[in-house]
Amino acid sequence: MGSSQRQTSPESDNDPRYATVTDERKRKRMISNRESARRSRMRKQKQLGDLINEVTVLKNDNVKITEQVDEATKKYVEMESKNNVLRAQAVELTDRLRSLNSVLEMVEEISGQALDIPEIPESMQNPWQIPCPMPTNQGFC
Repeated sequence: MGSSQRQTSPESDNDPRYATVTDERKRKRMISNRESARRSRMRKQKQLGDLINEVTVLKNDNVKITEQVDEATKKYVEMESKNNVLRAQAVELTDRLRSLNSVLEMVEEISGQALDIPEIPESMQNPWQIPCPMPTNQGFC
């Protein structure tokens, strides 16, 4: 009888008190298991609810961010269009200035008098590379 297994005597199997104690343990274990399963279901239900709420919040945030990106893109396109107009105007004004300077040079040659002919600024020579008033991360306007 050196084993750790419980030895039962024939009398204990027939003892109604033993059967009652065993039935009571089974009943308590069954109740405990049911309660544990109920708590587990409640936890899972709460986790599911929390995840559904988080999905809703993230979807709303995503919509807001998408709207902000769309608005920023719209403003960027508008600014780019305005910049293109300003660059075209700068090219036209530079060409006019060159023409006027040519006329002044001819008048100077013909009249023999020295005239103050303004030089065309470097920034006007290439209006597509007009320096930015404030530096950006990318290094260009």
